[in-house]
Amino acid sequence: MTDIAQGAPAAAPKGNAASAAPAAARQGPLDLTLSFVDGAAVRGTAGAAADPDWLLADRLEGLRAFEALPIETNQLYTTYIDLRNAHLAAARPYAGPAAVSPGAGAAKLLPEGAAAYAEIRENQIAALVLSAEARDAGLILETLAQTQTRDPELLRKLVEGGCALPENDKLAQMTRALWSGGLLIHVPDGVRLERPIVLRWSVGAPDTALLTRTIISLGEDAEVSVVEEQVSADASAPISTDAQAFFAGTTEAVIGAGSTLSFAGLQDFSLRQIAFQHRSTVLARGATVRWALAQLGCRVVRSRIDNRLEGDGSTVEQAEIVFGSADQLFDLTSYTRQVGRDTTGNLLSKAVLADRSRAYMKGLATIEHSAHGTDSFLGEFAMLLSKQARSVAIPSLEIDQPDCRRVAHASSVGPIDETQLFYLESRGLDPDEARKAIVLGYLEPVVARVPLESAQDRLRELLEAKWDARTVARPAAAAVA
Repeated sequence: MTDIAQGAPAAAPKGNAASAAPAAARQGPLDLTLSFVDGAAVRGTAGAAADPDWLLADRLEGLRAFEALPIETNQLYTTYIDLRNAHLAAARPYAGPAAVSPGAGAAKLLPEGAAAYAEIRENQIAALVLSAEARDAGLILETLAQTQTRDPELLRKLVEGGCALPENDKLAQMTRALWSGGLLIHVPDGVRLERPIVLRWSVGAPDTALLTRTIISLGEDAEVSVVEEQVSADASAPISTDAQAFFAGTTEAVIGAGSTLSFAGLQDFSLRQIAFQHRSTVLARGATVRWALAQLGCRVVRSRIDNRLEGDGSTVEQAEIVFGSADQLFDLTSYTRQVGRDTTGNLLSKAVLADRSRAYMKGLATIEHSAHGTDSFLGEFAMLLSKQARSVAIPSLEIDQPDCRRVAHASSVGPIDETQLFYLESRGLDPDEARKAIVLGYLEPVVARVPLESAQDRLRELLEAKWDARTVARPAAAAVA
């Protein structure tokens, strides 16, 4: 997909040349329509948060990187960018850090089965509560503004220099420059929590922009699970393409030796929403990260995951699923850099696409010269439910070390397997039920990895709802055609 030239002014009708208005310029696929990203906005954000000098300098460094970088630096992926459905010129960021609501720490707000809970509604902290078990273990769950007050040196250590954010990503550096809210999760050495931490984002007010960072710090020999839910603030509001909302969120994890982070993300924003997401992690010796991510909502999603396996014997297990409908666009990129010896990477992306939805799945596994004994697999697969749906899968390898246990990649894009349909129909299922069983079973590997039973149930319900919406809409679409 190449860039689209700006539209020429419309020709004036005969006899009325003076009254003809020029046609609006067409938006190109690479055009980022955000209008508030500048030095004044950065200084205003820093002033509203009373940032120290070092943090303002860090923000300005992020702004300089944003201004210098292209929207995509990887030549393999430059033709697979399309931001034309993101109309964000009217979006304005929230001023200042999120305020904490009175009673946000009330124990009654803690969901059943959770060790800790944070709920953010637009730019307001509605809940921030720890169980007695988590508090006694020394778990820290707080806003970054609270960290600045409680331990400013810790905040500087975690934030300065962009933490684990990719230096070559324009949109990540934008968030580094303009974040106004954020959370810190810190798990001390030796702490292993049996129950997950639950984070819930409820956003989507028209013409607003929320830029936020979540920083996760695990000491040595620690273990924690995090469940992140991203939902619409008002799912009942009418969908309007003229009043979109913008969300830019990062998750930056530093995982100590022998520690394990299991992170499950469920994104079900409204179709009014545009979301840019960055998740990045640096792993020490023997550390493990498990990503289980589901992308269901949004008009346009750009998601990037960066894994850096620095320590010997470190491991990443990553699975991301997409269920698209209408004209949704999912742009998913994954970078894994294996540096240490005997590291393991298993990365899987799966998409189910109905109606006119599209998915770009792009992955690069880099095996550095120091990475003896590497085991790496990268798979990207898409299932198309309509003739109008489209997907591109680009799994890539860059290998600088021949001494590997396994380095492989695979991809496929196509319709539901007819032999699977025949088998299920021969066992008594009608065609639509057979298709539903295949699709939901295809996506189940991510659902099963969610570490909170209630969140698993919710994800299964949402996937079924996406299927039902597609099957209801199909006859109408056919009739129009």
